[in-house]
Amino acid sequence: MSENMSESQKNNQTVKNPGYRGRFREIMHVLRKSKLTSGMTPEKFRGILEELGPTYIKIGQIMSARSDILPREYCEELTKLRSSVAPMPFSQVEDVINDSLGFSWKEEFSHIGKEPLGSASIAQVHKATLKNGDQVVIKVQRKGIYQTMSRDIGLLHKAVGLLPPIKIKEMIDFDMILDELWMVTQEEMNFLMEAGNMEEFARLNKDIRYINTPTLYREYTSPHIIVMKYVDGIDIDKKEELLAAGYDVHEIAAKYVDNFIKQVMEDGFFHADPHPGNVKVSDGRIIWMDMGMMGRLTERDRENVAKGIRGVALQDISLIQEAVLALGVYKSRPDQSRLYEDLQGIMDKYGGLDFGSLDIIDMTEDLMEVMQDNHIIMPHGFTLLIRALTHVQGVLLELDPSINMIEIASSRLKQDMLSPGNIKKELKTTSRTLYRSAIKAIELPGIASDFLKGSMKGQTKVNLELHAAEHLEQLLRKLVQNIVLGLWVTALLVSSSIICVTDMRPKVLGIPALGFFGYLFAFIIVFYVLARHILTK
Repeated sequence: MSENMSESQKNNQTVKNPGYRGRFREIMHVLRKSKLTSGMTPEKFRGILEELGPTYIKIGQIMSARSDILPREYCEELTKLRSSVAPMPFSQVEDVINDSLGFSWKEEFSHIGKEPLGSASIAQVHKATLKNGDQVVIKVQRKGIYQTMSRDIGLLHKAVGLLPPIKIKEMIDFDMILDELWMVTQEEMNFLMEAGNMEEFARLNKDIRYINTPTLYREYTSPHIIVMKYVDGIDIDKKEELLAAGYDVHEIAAKYVDNFIKQVMEDGFFHADPHPGNVKVSDGRIIWMDMGMMGRLTERDRENVAKGIRGVALQDISLIQEAVLALGVYKSRPDQSRLYEDLQGIMDKYGGLDFGSLDIIDMTEDLMEVMQDNHIIMPHGFTLLIRALTHVQGVLLELDPSINMIEIASSRLKQDMLSPGNIKKELKTTSRTLYRSAIKAIELPGIASDFLKGSMKGQTKVNLELHAAEHLEQLLRKLVQNIVLGLWVTALLVSSSIICVTDMRPKVLGIPALGFFGYLFAFIIVFYVLARHILTK
């Protein structure tokens, strides 16, 4: 393949390659071997992804955070997917590095370790030494992974169309999930984007002395490799090692979760994969690493998250409902009464607990289940937040289970509300609201006068829009259909009876044929209505 061939040409060649058909047959073989027609279970689903290889393991890991789309038991099972896969040969590592640099790595590096420090589905990490003596790590993208994943996700779209109508397919929009997964993995495979994430994260946290991120070597970074300073630290969940090194684990845990809440509530830019391997403690600082997957929340999203937290604190279901509807995505407006009742169930379960004993992950999972039942889908940034919260709580359970995230979030929320900038913003909003209210109050007598004059002249019109519950809407629709069918039967019987008293020919069984067929159609309609009524009971 020519070096000058464009990326799109490479992708087209990949699609036309005979390996495309071979891979499709391989996927279908695995799906048939799994006996999907006999039903799908979480364990079977995880086994299929593991058997299909690294691309599908990555897909499963991302899907494990989508509890608003997948049932909870599937998400829990997908969290068990192994995070490490077989490393690619060192010769391929050299090829990727040399192609990215545009020259031999030996011109800039004195040594690159042949054994990887870690190997995942998209990339693997090798320790190296620059010629100036700096100890670094090189994150190297798997050779041809973009083409492989593009091909596999395209094939998955085809395979989904061939699946029988098993229960899980009816519950989940697989095509939508695959589109989102492809978007996420494309971002993660672009190491220039990860480098930008590192720089943005460092800028947002530069004033926090106990937070740091590895130094980035921009001059060696490309879409396929990223070079950063080597950090010889302790994984944040290694409690015994931290204690042996003289650290206060309670202080580390408190600072870790407080900084994460700050990332979410203040920055709107947070680490979406803060598992212990990506967060280390070194020289008294918490080091955040591997920023290929970062979450973003707009100011509006953060305001709605804060509204939801206030709703939980005040046990105000209407406030929580407003936040859920503002954050969610839905094709048609959810049934408000059902959503309110479902949220009431969550508050009945957790409302009596104090913040110190409230498990934010359990509550969030219950909330996502409610949203799934009400056909509400969370935006991408929010689902990444759920994934990240799971990792954060796991670290807290290891270091200090007494620390509660929602207490810290509530405390930070109070601080933000009392900050000078927020008070100024609230005063400005309140002033604007008061001004609009004053204008409307001045206009009110005139509006009332116009309304009364119109009523007296019979010119007033009232527009009334009713939102019925789904079951009531179905009942009304059936009632109207039955009334229409009843009118048809009545019309057929009356018209047929009139025809039967005439001597119209031809005749069937001694009565005019037109009247006979009228009676017959009326009987068919009555039989249809009765049969439908019996079958739907």
